[in-house]
Amino acid sequence: MPTWTNNLKGFLNLFLQSNCPLCQKPASGEFCLYCARQLHNCHHQDPTTLWQKPIPVFGWGMYGGPLKRAIATMKYDNQPQIARPLGQWLGEAWLSNLSQYKPLVIPIPLHTSKQKQRGYNQAALIAQSFCQTTGLKLQLNGLARVRETEAQFGLSASERENNLVAAFAVSRELRDRRLKIPVLLVDDIYTTGATARSAVQTFHECGIAVLGLAAVATAVKDKYPESSWASHS
Repeated sequence: MPTWTNNLKGFLNLFLQSNCPLCQKPASGEFCLYCARQLHNCHHQDPTTLWQKPIPVFGWGMYGGPLKRAIATMKYDNQPQIARPLGQWLGEAWLSNLSQYKPLVIPIPLHTSKQKQRGYNQAALIAQSFCQTTGLKLQLNGLARVRETEAQFGLSASERENNLVAAFAVSRELRDRRLKIPVLLVDDIYTTGATARSAVQTFHECGIAVLGLAAVATAVKDKYPESSWASHS
């Protein structure tokens, strides 16, 4: 191969290469190899540990360390591309553990004012990547956050529940469809479950069954106590 071709290829690779959003080192994908390895170390050995009633929860990793930082960077540092690998890893884990289920996937929504401020809903981006990986059907706007709520961090358990009363509404399209399959909610973080309970109750009031919730990270309270990043959106 001519030298000029090699030089051009090297220049293009350098030009196309971006920096890792977690450490700023050059990366050919969303993360550099080191950060990707650190993130995979957060992966739950058994993602189905919380897959039990009343609300089954499927969690890819432990909410702490590099995964906590990646989610915070995605949400608060304008790095929506981080959602793609997180959703992919969540989807791969789903296929390895719960592929027998074929639900309709619906992301936990942001209030329109919060989404306008952020520019995107991280749960929706994760859900898109999750569905691309699993082949499950996605309903992006199946649920709406109709009431702007406070950040969950810093609230007591009862305050969290009250904060989310009547916060959600099922879309008219979904109410009219008479779903014959259950819904799977998708979110970035699962901590106390207040958000999930409110969303599930909203679906049940419309006669729609909820299979459970799939989250990139779940809080492991004996190792990772909740912090300022532990609030839903």
